[in-house]
Amino acid sequence: MTAYAVAHVHTVEFGPDIVTYLKRIDATLEPFGGYFVVHGGDVEVVEGSWGKDLIIIAFPDRERLRAWYDSAAYREILPLRTDHMDADIVFAQGVPADYRAASALEH
Repeated sequence: MTAYAVAHVHTVEFGPDIVTYLKRIDATLEPFGGYFVVHGGDVEVVEGSWGKDLIIIAFPDRERLRAWYDSAAYREILPLRTDHMDADIVFAQGVPADYRAASALEH
């Protein structure tokens, strides 16, 4: 089942480290089947409040998502982001295409 790394970005100190991070992250995703679904851009806030950006990266499953996050290649560039960005990061499990909201009541 598809799994997602989701970042709700509050602030970014844009500079050389973030540029390097952006240039290198794609190569860390490829071995694990990861790809960007959402990367910043225009969001329309229709309820509540929002920070700066939304980033969603999809992986074939939770195991590959975790393997990417724990990989030496990603760990090497991680401080380039964490030292210059305030964000909430979560891992979320996807649901099948035929999922219905009422299915949550069965647990």
